[in-house]
Amino acid sequence: MAAESATARLERLLAMVPWLLRRQGVDLEEAARTFGVSPTTLERDLSLVFMCGLPGRMPDDLIDAQWDDGHVYLRNAETIGRPLRLAPDEALALVAGLRALQATPGLTEEDRARVAGLVARIEGAAGDLQALASAAVVAETPAAPDERLAAELRRAVEDQRQLALRHRASGRAEVTQRTVSPMRVVTVDGNTYLEAWCHRAEEVRLFRLDRIESAVVTPEAAAVPSRAEPRDLSAGVYGGGPDDRVVVLDLAPEAAWVAEYYGGEPVEGGPEAPGAPCTTAPGWQRVTVRAADPAWVAPLVWSTGGAVRVVSPADLASRVCEGASEAVHRVLSGPGFTVE
Repeated sequence: MAAESATARLERLLAMVPWLLRRQGVDLEEAARTFGVSPTTLERDLSLVFMCGLPGRMPDDLIDAQWDDGHVYLRNAETIGRPLRLAPDEALALVAGLRALQATPGLTEEDRARVAGLVARIEGAAGDLQALASAAVVAETPAAPDERLAAELRRAVEDQRQLALRHRASGRAEVTQRTVSPMRVVTVDGNTYLEAWCHRAEEVRLFRLDRIESAVVTPEAAAVPSRAEPRDLSAGVYGGGPDDRVVVLDLAPEAAWVAEYYGGEPVEGGPEAPGAPCTTAPGWQRVTVRAADPAWVAPLVWSTGGAVRVVSPADLASRVCEGASEAVHRVLSGPGFTVE
């Protein structure tokens, strides 16, 4: 039997405490049947509840649970004895997040329907906030890739058929032709990918849908080797490679997220070393990131308004400076500005 998730257990505990408060002395086995668990599992839940309470963590702050005689009694649990209600900002944040999820490229129609159902339930339970939640929250729909292509790729996965792809490489004009055996269609960070066994590279590869120029289903059956494993995408799509270029960046405090998002590593070395920690201002840090094609670095630097600086390689730093200077010149040369 699969282990129970922490989310499922938390949902049961949040429902269980108010139920037990209204039924002081209820039989332990009856409570277990009500929540679809064994008496042993219910006792473990009560042991956990016994350690919960208000932030003070003093004896009077913790929930008091007793069940020694086969009957359950709860005290000091009134703070969570009422049905949960969302604050205005919580309701709006949930609706906004769900609507953004509903518009995510590559989401199946079944999943879209589930998300729509959750939105409707939250709006229906919002009470006085219903009008605000349904009218004031506007979802920004991203530019979706070809949904027809995503549907065709999913059918190829289900039918286990090989695909002939024309794929445009990231940051380059090169278009390659490949025969792949599809494994799954996934969406990560707003982009939809085909994960497949590439017969040309003889390894698992990810192909972003907006870079697939064509995909033709062939009569050949998919042939995914037993050693092929789906990639762990929990930390993002990019996992690094032996031919990556090393980019050194200086990050302001407000851009510290760049290191986490792109897998940046702190630079170590003495104060005179080429890769010495950044000392331009308090709170700044110097990190290295690896990139198969560092073309994405320049737009990142420009978008952060000076919070990210390229230290090396020199050609990339020059490209960033030239692009920024050109943009400034265009702005100052526009209507209302005079360039001397």
